[in-house]
Amino acid sequence: MTGHAPPQAPDELVWHDVECGAYTADLPLWRELAAAADGPVLDVGAGSGRVSLDLARRGHAVTALDSDAALLERLRMRAGDLPVRTATADARAFRLSRRFALCLAPMQTVQVLGGAEGRAAFLRCAREHLEPGGLLAAALAEVVEAFADTGEGGLPLPDIAEHEGWVYSSQPVAVRVEPDCAVIQRRREAVAPDGRRTVADDVVRLDAVTPLELEAQAHGEGFEILPSREIAATDDHVGSRVVVLRAA
Repeated sequence: MTGHAPPQAPDELVWHDVECGAYTADLPLWRELAAAADGPVLDVGAGSGRVSLDLARRGHAVTALDSDAALLERLRMRAGDLPVRTATADARAFRLSRRFALCLAPMQTVQVLGGAEGRAAFLRCAREHLEPGGLLAAALAEVVEAFADTGEGGLPLPDIAEHEGWVYSSQPVAVRVEPDCAVIQRRREAVAPDGRRTVADDVVRLDAVTPLELEAQAHGEGFEILPSREIAATDDHVGSRVVVLRAA
C-alpha cells in the first residue's frame, strides 16, 4: 500500500511576502525623503525588497541590507535591471564600501535589534555609512495594545495571499505587553492545492522603545535630532512614528 506525500510546506520567503509585502502606508514618506536626499539610499532590513524596489523604480540607487541571504536573493530576482545592490549583513555590524545620503530602517527594524545595546550598535554603523549631513529615518510602532483570542471574534483581519495554487492566511491572535517588549503571536495557515492544510504559530518580539528614547541614544552617538514624522494607522496595521536624524 502506497500513500501520497503531503504537499511541500511553505517557506519563510512566502510568509515574509504575505505578512509584509502588501504594506504601502509608509512608501510616500520614504519616496519624499529619497527625493530630497538626492543621493544613494541604504535600506536596512530590506527583506525581499518592498521599499528598495519601490525607490529603485523611481530612479534612486539603493543598497538593500538584510541578514537573510535568501530574502535578498529573491529581491535580486525581482530587481532585474533596476539600480539595486544587496548586502548580506547584520544591521548591528555591517561594513560597506560606500556612504549614503539616506539610511532607512522601515517597519520597526530598530525594535528587533535586541534592546538598547543593539540599537546603539546600529546607530554607530549607520552614522559611519552616512555622508556628512546625511539622514537616518527609523520607524517605531505606535502603542501596541494587548489582546488575546477569546474565541468570541474581534481579532484583526488576517493577511491573505495566493501563490502557486496555495492560499496563505496569517492571523494575529494575541499581543502580550511586557516591560521591555511586545510579544506578537500570529497563526499561519496554508491550504495546499489539494485542500490539505498546515497550521503553525509564529512569534515576534518588538523591543519597547519610545521616539524620545531613540533620539536620546542617537544624540549620544553624534546625530542631530530633526522633527519626527508620522505614518498613520490603517485598517490592517498600526501607525508608526519615524525618528529622523542627521549625521554631523
